[in-house]
Amino acid sequence: MKLKTSPRPVAYVAATLLGVVAVHSAEPRPNFVVIMAEAQGWAQTSVQMDDRVPESRSRVFRTPAVERLAREGMRFTYGYATSPRCTPSRAALFTGRSPAALRMTFVGAGRADTPVRTALIPPEPLLELPTETVTVAEVLKAAGYTSAHFGKWHVGRTDPARHGFDASDGATSNGGPDNVASPNPKQAYGMTERGIAFMTRAQQAGKPFYLQLSHYPNQERKEGGRDRDTARTDSDEIDKTVMQLLAALDAQGLAKNTYVFYTADHGGQGRTGNAPLSGGKGAVTEGGLRVPFLVRGPGIAGNVCSRVPVTACDILPTIAALAGVNDSLPAAVEGGNLAAVLRDPQGRGAVARTREELVFHFPHYDLGNGGPATAILLGGYKLVRNYEKKTQRLFELERDPGEERDLAAKLPEKAAELDARLTAYLKDVSAQMAQPNPNYDPAKAGDAAADDRRGKGGKQGRTRNDE
Repeated sequence: MKLKTSPRPVAYVAATLLGVVAVHSAEPRPNFVVIMAEAQGWAQTSVQMDDRVPESRSRVFRTPAVERLAREGMRFTYGYATSPRCTPSRAALFTGRSPAALRMTFVGAGRADTPVRTALIPPEPLLELPTETVTVAEVLKAAGYTSAHFGKWHVGRTDPARHGFDASDGATSNGGPDNVASPNPKQAYGMTERGIAFMTRAQQAGKPFYLQLSHYPNQERKEGGRDRDTARTDSDEIDKTVMQLLAALDAQGLAKNTYVFYTADHGGQGRTGNAPLSGGKGAVTEGGLRVPFLVRGPGIAGNVCSRVPVTACDILPTIAALAGVNDSLPAAVEGGNLAAVLRDPQGRGAVARTREELVFHFPHYDLGNGGPATAILLGGYKLVRNYEKKTQRLFELERDPGEERDLAAKLPEKAAELDARLTAYLKDVSAQMAQPNPNYDPAKAGDAAADDRRGKGGKQGRTRNDE
């Protein structure tokens, strides 16, 4: 394992965060573990993510570790990735800022050394997380925490040490440290073992810690198809490593003072694997955005199903609040503090964010997604603006999670309200906007498999299938 010390001194980070943080608590500061699964859809675990919807759990995958987290903690029916693609979702988790605000709206480079061709047309997104953008590791470092990231980094080529992490596998992408086509199972277990060793050292040093484990693609885990029988008989490989981590927390006596967050970077790939939700990876449909989202830790009641909408942007401010350093958050953070919801025995309450609405901006052609689009979610309604088709569709998610009934014509005032909020948000963050592709072929737009076969770019303006 490579141990890497951030070149930024603590004094610099503290100054960046508007002063040295004072933690006003005599209690031991909690530890944090964040697990990010790769391309795992909302209904692709054996946990029923909505206690009203039996179809919100898989009959194929068995995930006993995620079941344990649900049994001992809180799961969120409306848990969202911030993007239907890997790089922007990961950057948002690190920073608490949306992909639109960061201008990191598309997937970064894969195993090759050359940058990914993001599209045949603008916009050209940022592919490298700027070192001046404050991360969760830097927020916690000023309060005496030690932080580590093992597994898939995928927010650029800059070493995680320059973003505040004390230990890491380096700036890895889909290929892992060995830069191979299939990093698992080696890396799934290796990163977990490195994470457990990091926790042990932190405990021995008497330091609170933040550990993030970000998994690589597992090509064998598919909902249906040729791998269906294999998936039915074998537990998910990544889930076994999560169970290994939970067992280590128990053995080291750390579970009682450690919060564990579990989520995914985006929904599953393909048009059928995310049922009962519609669409999947690459699209701002529910299947591309809604993912497992669970939290276990001190003060959180077990087996609670919360219907409060949450995103990966909320993880940083929540951790900061639980660690007692929320006063130090940069003003640019968009996520909200979930602590009050987590401590409510029914998982109720509201999340105080800079805005009420949640916005998912994806101005790119990708994987047969029907063209660039942005979605806004507020009060149980979701408006989807498609820039290629020049349409606006409105859905009521509780009654229509599959986004089958467009209510825009029936509820024009609601559609206009959400559209105005969406326009105001995109203008406020100076979001990069999509431009129509003159070569777009609607007849082929729904064929994700055809997009995959075309490889690097094509008439739809998509890229090769990096995560």
